[in-house]
Amino acid sequence: MKRAAAPSASVRVAAAIAPLKARWQALSPRERHLSTLALSAVGILLVWAIFLAPALSSLQKVQVRRLALDAQTQQMLMLKAEAQLLASQPKIGRDAAVRALQESVTAMGDHAQMQVSGERAVVTLRAAPVASVAAWLGQARTNARVAPVEMRLVRTPVRVAPATPRAAATIPANSANPAAAIAASVAAAAAAAASAAAGNLPPSSQAVAPTAESRPLTNDDIRWDGTMVLVLPAS
Repeated sequence: MKRAAAPSASVRVAAAIAPLKARWQALSPRERHLSTLALSAVGILLVWAIFLAPALSSLQKVQVRRLALDAQTQQMLMLKAEAQLLASQPKIGRDAAVRALQESVTAMGDHAQMQVSGERAVVTLRAAPVASVAAWLGQARTNARVAPVEMRLVRTPVRVAPATPRAAATIPANSANPAAAIAASVAAAAAAAASAAAGNLPPSSQAVAPTAESRPLTNDDIRWDGTMVLVLPAS
C-alpha cells in the first residue's frame, strides 16, 4: 500500500495563509487602509530599531572620538612646535643656565629662592602667586632650557574661608606642560573652596561661624608653597 506524498512547502504555506487572505478579503476598504498604515508604522519602527538607530549611535560615538583625537592632535602639534623652537635655539652651558634661572627666580622677589646642588637646582616657593609660577616655568624652559622633574606644592589661600582646609597638590613630574598642570590644579582647588563657601562642608566644619570677609576663593587668592627640582644641562 503506497503512502500519500507529503505536500510541498509552497502548498503548506498557501494553506497557512489562506485564512489570513480570507480575513483580509472580509475587511472593508477603510479597515484595509487602517491596517496597511499600522503595518507600515510597525515596519518603519523595526527598520529604525534594527538598522538606523545603531548606525546613528555609532556615528555619534565616532564624532566624539574624532573631536577628542583632534584635540589631542592640536596639543601634540603645539608640543612639537615648542620642542622645535627650543631645539632651534643655541645650546647653553650649565653656568649660563644657572644664571638664567637665578635671574628668573630673583624676579619673583621673596616668593622664591634657589639652591644649586650638583646637576640639580632646587627652587623653594613661599606664597608664590599662581601667575608668577606659571610665567616662571615658561621662562625656565625658554631661557635656561630646563624643566622641573619633581614638584611638591601645597596650596595656601590668602583669605581662608571658614573651615576651609589646606590642600596639598603633587604635580606629576612627567607632565608635558607643568604650567598647565599647575593651572588645572589651582582651578580644582578654587572650585573646592567655592563649594565650601556655599555651605557644602562636613558637619564638623559647618559649626564654624562665617565672618564678614568670607567669600569664594579665586585664582588670585591662591599661593603656592613647596619645592621644585630642575636638572641643569651638562657643562
